[in-house]
Amino acid sequence: MSNESLLTVKDLNGWYGESHVLHGIDFEVQRGEVVTLLGRNGAGKTSTLLGVMGILPRRTGSVRYIGRETIDMQPRQIARAGIAICPEERGIFSSLNVEENLMLPPRIADGGLSVERIFDLFPNLKERRRSQGTKLSGGEQQMLAIARILRTGAQLLLLDEPTEGLAPVIVQQIGRTIAALKNEGFTIVLVEQNFRFAASVADRHYIVEQGKVIDMIPNAELEANSEKLQTYLGV
Repeated sequence: MSNESLLTVKDLNGWYGESHVLHGIDFEVQRGEVVTLLGRNGAGKTSTLLGVMGILPRRTGSVRYIGRETIDMQPRQIARAGIAICPEERGIFSSLNVEENLMLPPRIADGGLSVERIFDLFPNLKERRRSQGTKLSGGEQQMLAIARILRTGAQLLLLDEPTEGLAPVIVQQIGRTIAALKNEGFTIVLVEQNFRFAASVADRHYIVEQGKVIDMIPNAELEANSEKLQTYLGV
């Protein structure tokens, strides 16, 4: 892992209409890291990803990607700069088959994975490549939602609760995929409720509470901080 900051977020505030949901989020992600945002429901984790992506209706502060300020950029410009989001609701086009869904997002830079490499990572999708989106299981839809952003050339992947509601065997497969993506050189920010899963894939964990980052725990120090974590997460 290099010491180069790929993403630096400072004093990020965000609103949905009159509702102030982010209250000065601060965190950074080094190139090649897997970092999680942990916290209770409603803490602001997903809103933080949407704030980074420019999808929040209103945001202030600073979001620097490879040294470039993006706070005044449109979501499409942020996507073309090299950030991709995999939303919790997955957003699979049900009328398209697996391969058509995969080919839908445009390439924005070199360095994206080939369809063949994607099928290596997700053998289930290769078997279902002609299947319509509606015919896929929840696990297959989640794999497709992640796979779809790998072709684009984006280097920073924002994954919103990729294990939500999935069977343990699929959760393990997604964990192996995240490890493989890290080895490919991708940088990943992961919002996760499944703390054990987060501990199995991440380098560092930021704790989000009431729209602020209140702590950072390196993965190697999780055990020593287990009581503190239980207090933060209410587990």
